[in-house]
Amino acid sequence: MGRLKSKGKAGAAKAYITRTAAVKKLQCSLADFRRLCILKGIYPREPRSRKKANKGNSAPTSFYYAKDIAYLQHEPVLRKLREHKAFAKKLSRALGRGEWSIAKGLEERKPVYKLDHIIKERYPTFIDALRDIDDALCLVALFGTVPSNERVSPSLVENCSRLYNEWQLYVINTRSLRKVFLSIKGIYYQAVVQGETVTWIVPWMFTQTIPADVDARVMLTFLELYQTLLGFVFFKLYSDEGWVYPPPLDSSKEEKGAGLGALSVVDKNMTAKPIGSIQQDSDTQSRTVSGKDVRKIIKDISSSTEPIASGQRDTEMAADIAEDIEEEFVPQTSKTDPTAANTSSLPTYQSISAAAGTMGGSTKLFEGLSFWLSRETPRHLLEFAIRSFGGKAGWDPTVGDGSPYDEHWDGITHVIIDRPAVAPPQNDQGSSIQPARIEEDDLKRRKRKYIQPQWVVDCINAGRILSEDKYERGRVLPPHLSPFGEDQGAYQPDVEEGGVDGNGDAIMKGSEKEETESEEEVIEGADLPDEEDEESEVEQDVIPPTLKSDKKEKALKKARKGVDAEALRAAELEAEAAGVDYMEFERAKKQATKQNKGAKGVVSQEETIRATEQDMNKMMMSNRQRKLYEKMKYSERKKTEEKTKLEQRKAAIQKTKRREAKQLSNKP
Repeated sequence: MGRLKSKGKAGAAKAYITRTAAVKKLQCSLADFRRLCILKGIYPREPRSRKKANKGNSAPTSFYYAKDIAYLQHEPVLRKLREHKAFAKKLSRALGRGEWSIAKGLEERKPVYKLDHIIKERYPTFIDALRDIDDALCLVALFGTVPSNERVSPSLVENCSRLYNEWQLYVINTRSLRKVFLSIKGIYYQAVVQGETVTWIVPWMFTQTIPADVDARVMLTFLELYQTLLGFVFFKLYSDEGWVYPPPLDSSKEEKGAGLGALSVVDKNMTAKPIGSIQQDSDTQSRTVSGKDVRKIIKDISSSTEPIASGQRDTEMAADIAEDIEEEFVPQTSKTDPTAANTSSLPTYQSISAAAGTMGGSTKLFEGLSFWLSRETPRHLLEFAIRSFGGKAGWDPTVGDGSPYDEHWDGITHVIIDRPAVAPPQNDQGSSIQPARIEEDDLKRRKRKYIQPQWVVDCINAGRILSEDKYERGRVLPPHLSPFGEDQGAYQPDVEEGGVDGNGDAIMKGSEKEETESEEEVIEGADLPDEEDEESEVEQDVIPPTLKSDKKEKALKKARKGVDAEALRAAELEAEAAGVDYMEFERAKKQATKQNKGAKGVVSQEETIRATEQDMNKMMMSNRQRKLYEKMKYSERKKTEEKTKLEQRKAAIQKTKRREAKQLSNKP
């Protein structure tokens, strides 16, 4: 006879534990339990049967894995929280008794916990940590702009701002930025760091406040974890590049609002001493010199004193190549397990560097260009974007300190301005009154190009320098499309011909674009034939007879090939524009109807079979799957309706513009 199992000792009842039981088992408060779960990455679980997991009770509650709670019992942070609870009791008792010396001693011995071991546990490798810094960057950038209050201390805001500036400094100097998108929520950035894509969002530089319905304690706990994580990641990134971390901060520039200009990248081999003192103390410095460095110095000395023959130069280059090959990673097969996977597919530092080097053309987009940022433009956005692609940026002293040049510098090529164009004042005779200016300043201003901030972002997303004509001051800007390509098949407004849209696809040119626009107009507008008739009457006086006959033949061919009502309607409009006789068009239309009767029957039969298969598939689904499927279909229908509505609005606007242009052209 098998062993009898008592109720609640096996299965789901043993694998899961309720939140109340977990808090009681850990002997901590609910707030400390939430903090522990966030720091350790433990989240509520959903059992298959809530009634079985709760030992027959169907009351709503949260469940956790019993193994996770047992894992928390040995957490050092939990021990520190208990010590802090005892410390708070002793401190309140000492303050109540007026024992100030004891209270001061307790404050000096206040228990503080560290999260270094948690970072090592949750992220075993550096790549794992690098893949998870998206949320960390978003939260740090948010709290860097939040005003301090009783819940958010000034030191916390300052630390978040410093961490985000360190990340921006690394992205600028490594040219890692790839995409930028301006939205209502904020500014989306995307960078490629050591082969990993990092996407984050930064809020606009407005006064941010934490809403009352948001639990700031949860966000601050996440922020506490993310600050430690970013410290580890940034130290590794800076160390791989051979830079000192943390980068030196000029406090005087920081107080004057220099931003990124207050930080500077310093090589590890360089110190803060002058050059003369570095040369004097070179013997005492402990720096490991490899044999390759010695050979390189000897070659430089010999090349400066004696001429090198071509054959000798070839042999030396071959030796250098051989040395580089020896230093590269060589995959070795396992001796214990010959059937193990080959390690040649693993990423190495050389492969990552080579992949980053292939994108060097787009990272030098703004090299040789110098920008001047007006006071009304977002300096934090433009400075970061321009410097990440090799350009230079200067700004007005009222915005902040640290500008590399002033407004009167001769090397400025572009002026980014975001204010409306204002007509100059006029005198009684109607002529404009120009203020007295120096001729040199006029020449400088004529050489510069005045553009709006969107030009910088669109150039980055397109991967090339766009024409400045559409982005001049006071002009209506072209649509700013998302470069991430998340909404496939969504509505795409008109963009620059021959350029690249938000998904990186080529834009139609010339006749293709005109044909698609004409087809949309035929489908969208019911009152379009009146306008087409007016245009056709004007065109008939100009088009030669040979072209008229060609247009008639094309219209009749389209009528014979028409399958559905929309195609026949389009062919009818084209026939009217070409001057085809109505009876002749009707004969071609009847011929097309006879030919397409069989095809229509086949199409309708296929549609019926497809609909039947979909109904049968839905019958085989569970209720949960069916609801999810219906939600997906509903969202697809909503997107299609929204796209159709936008296209109809676009067709109406284009029609109004054409009509207004036609009225203006007809005026004497």
